[in-house]
This record gives sequence, structure tokens and C-alpha cells, in this order.
Amino acid sequence: MMEPEAPGVQSSRRRAVEDRAVAWLAARRGLLDPRTTQPDRVLFTRKALIETAFLVGLRARLDDAPLAGDFAAIFEQVEGIAARPSYREMIARDEQALLLYAGTYAALRLCGREDPEFRRIIQHAVDGGYAAAFERVPYRQLDLIHTLYLCGIEHDLPPMDAVLPFTLLCRRPNVLKLADRDIYAITHTLFYATDFGQRKPAWPRGHDSGRAVELIEALLVLAEARANADLVGELLCCLYCLGVTASEAADRAWAFLESVQEDNGRVNGPEGIIHPGLNSGDEEFRHWAEGYHTTIVTALAGLLARIPRRVDSPRPTLPTPDVPLVSPLRRAVVWLCDRSMAQDPRVGFAGVTAAALGAAAIGEHHLARPALKHCAALLADADAGLWQEQGMEVAGEFALALRGAGVGCPSLDAFLTNTADVVSSLPTVPADVAEGVHRLISLGFLSPSTAAAIPRASTPQGQRSRLLQSAASLREATETYHLGQLAGTVRTLVREGWGRHRITQDAIAFLLAQQDTDGAFGYHASDDPSTRQQAQCSWTRSAVIALAATMAL
Repeated sequence: MMEPEAPGVQSSRRRAVEDRAVAWLAARRGLLDPRTTQPDRVLFTRKALIETAFLVGLRARLDDAPLAGDFAAIFEQVEGIAARPSYREMIARDEQALLLYAGTYAALRLCGREDPEFRRIIQHAVDGGYAAAFERVPYRQLDLIHTLYLCGIEHDLPPMDAVLPFTLLCRRPNVLKLADRDIYAITHTLFYATDFGQRKPAWPRGHDSGRAVELIEALLVLAEARANADLVGELLCCLYCLGVTASEAADRAWAFLESVQEDNGRVNGPEGIIHPGLNSGDEEFRHWAEGYHTTIVTALAGLLARIPRRVDSPRPTLPTPDVPLVSPLRRAVVWLCDRSMAQDPRVGFAGVTAAALGAAAIGEHHLARPALKHCAALLADADAGLWQEQGMEVAGEFALALRGAGVGCPSLDAFLTNTADVVSSLPTVPADVAEGVHRLISLGFLSPSTAAAIPRASTPQGQRSRLLQSAASLREATETYHLGQLAGTVRTLVREGWGRHRITQDAIAFLLAQQDTDGAFGYHASDDPSTRQQAQCSWTRSAVIALAATMAL
């Protein structure tokens, strides 16, 4: 939990971040001129020009104070470039790139600089049957509608709220599957649909600002986990556009942006922001090109944080939807028991243990009892090395399952007795074996007073850091189809108290979608029966353990 700062201190620090960012942009405003850049950089420069110009236009629109200082210097540069025929007349020659130029006109207009000829060329392009007519994905359509609104240009496009239901934002996407381009589609949808916090959208049925906030805050965790300042900045802006100002998520995003802002105000962007072919050894250009957009976004976050005219809303709370787990768990437990009993008991008992956990979680212990008796009988004389190899977690869980079923296993009892003796002799209990100690206590092999007398080693990692690491692990697991890693991370998140977080819930949804009709988890995409079954047994064990932990929520 972060310690809250006094509002005045918080405001001044964020204003300082904004001012440093704008100062860095102003000092490099000469790089915005398409006429003086290299031919292969013209398109990139035009994009940077409109984005920088739009920041200035929003500053003029949202803050009543006259443009001055660095903002005024940037505006003077933009106005000079836009006044040239070589710039504005490109609209008529390249109608597909209308937004590159219309955005510049919108910025001029927001700053009180009406230009009738510039406006006439834009209107002509919009009326020409192509620039506003060719196919666009929904959020790009919203971009066009919003830009033309700011330009005051008449058009026959559908209203903003008629396009909104078709966007990715309103389809409740699984956050773990979203690529960067998808997240940018979501952030820009919110920019346009809310008019940067100046309007409340007419949300489609089943969607509202609460669901949007839930999504944005989940994506903020994933963006910070990947240290992507560009997405952190855009998602922070989205919270302000949704009217949410007092939230821990916003505070954490600000702390992250402050930590990565360079002394001169620049905020570095993620890899791939410029095409490798545009680098060509020009260090000044590369330094600017890789940082200008993220620096703009950081400045925009500062502007949105302080504007007086915004639709403010309290952070909404949403009930977590109840995901039906009983049926998937039952089918997986039955499948695991069948497969595990057919295996060598030295291999199969781990599956039976997981099945017993799943059966207990849904209150149907009888499902795993025959398999438990079968394995316990075959392992009655097993050597200690078997249990040592499996580790205290699996061995302890198996012992608990046997106790619940009223079944004994002499070799396992001997191993646990010896383990308890070793623990009693330790000067400290490492954090990674603390759970095993609790199992020994619950099984009666170690007294609570003995365990309490052993000081535990401290865990330096904070809860927030663990959430970020877990989020990164889940993203990696979905990309690589590592279901064991995904299931294990879900279990960790549940234990840490993050079970109802959107990220965890989406991970559970992803996991459930990997169950086949027989009850097994995982699609191995292999034709070899042996490797398929080996993988499915492993994945199903992990999935059942994770879902059993989730049932306790």
C-alpha cells in the first residue's frame, strides 16, 4: 500500500513532470519540420508534428491560461509549418492521410487560429467520396469522427456512440491475450469517445465506465510489469478521461513515470517505436524519435491531471462474476484419477494428490478415494528418496488427502517424521519452506509451539512487486502456452489475495478454455499419443490445483 501524499505536494510534483516534458519537446521543435528532414523520415516527422501539435491544442482547450513559454514556442513552430502550401496542400494529394493534416488544423483552431483556406481543403477532401469513406477499424473511425468534430467540419459519418459498441474496448477482451497494438486501440478509443474527459459516452448494453476502469487498471499492471512507459502514460490518461482521479492505480502509474523520466524531461519509449531503417546512425534523431511520443503522453497525463473542466467520477467497484468451476473440476478429477491409476504409482500419485485436492474443493471426496487407496497400498514400502524427490509440497498434500480419506501409508509417515525432526533443528525457517512447516503442523508431525520457536527468514519482496512479477509470468505463459506456469501463477495470486483481480480472473478464463470434453487440460498439438498424455497429465494436475485454490474465494 502506497503512502498517500498531500494533494498540494502531489499536484506540484506532477506539474513538474509535465513542465520538464514540455520543455524537452520545445527544445527539439525544429525536428518537427517535414521540409528539413531526410526524405525517408518525412512520414514519421508528419506524425510527430500532428501529435505534438495536438498536445498544444489540448493545452489551449483545457487550460484557460494563454499559451506561454515552451507551449507557445511549440505552437509557433507548428503554425509556421502549417502555413506553407507544401504542407496543407498535401491533403488534396494524399487523401488517405487526411488525419495527419486535419489534426494539425484542429490544433490551430483550438488555439484560436482559424485558417479558412486550410479548412476549405479539408472539407473538400471529406466531401470527395474517399477520405472519409474508405474502410477503417472502429477506433480509427472514432479518430476521424473526433478530429472532424474538433475541426468543426461537417460530415455524414455515424455518431460517435454508434461506433463505440464495435470497438475492442466494449468486447470485454482477455487482458492476457492483448498485444500492444490492441492496447493502443483501447486507449485511443477512450480518448475519442470521452473527448479527453469532456463527455460521458453512451455505453452499449452490458458495458459501462466501471468495466472500462477495471480493464484499464489491469492493463496498467501489465504495462508496468513490462516497464512500458508509453502504455503506462496512455493508460493513466485513460483513467483521467474516465473521470477517475483518486485511485491507487493512478498514483502507482505516476510513481513509475517519475522514476523513468530523465533529468532533461525526456521519457524513453519502448523498442520498435521507429523503423530500423530510419535510424541511419543519426544519434540526435534517434534520441528524439524514440522518446518524443512517450514524452508527449507524459505531458498529456500532467495536463489531464490538473484541468478544472473534467467529468469527475468516483472509482467504480464491480462485483466479480462467478465463474462456474464445479463442473470443470469434477471432469478433471475423474480424468486424473483414471489416468493416474493406470500409471506407475511413483508417477501417478502426484496426479491422485491433485485429484484429491480438486475433489475436496467441490465437496466430493468420494471421487478420489479409490485412487488414493490404490496408490497408498502400492507405495506402503517406498523408499524415502521417492518422497524427497517429490518435495514437501506434493508429499504433504498427499498425506493430507490420505488423512481425509482415512488411508495410511507407512513409508510416507516415516518420511514426514524425519522431515519434522530436521525442521526442529533449524535455527531459522526459510520463507520458501514455511508452507511445508504448516503442513507438518496440520498433520501432527510438528507441534505449533516448536514451529513458533523457530524465527522465520524475512521476505524482502513487497506485495506490489509480486503482483507485477506474476502479471509478467501470466503474459509469458499465455504467449508460450505454458499451462503449468500459468496455473502455478494463478495459485500464487489467489494465495496473495489477488484472486478477484481482473488479471487473475482472465487467467482463469484462459485456463478453463483449454479443457477438452474428456476433462483433460491442454492442446498439445502433437500426434504422438505418449507425449500428448504426458503433457496433459502435467497440465491437468497444475490446473486442478489452481482451480481448487480458486474455489475458496
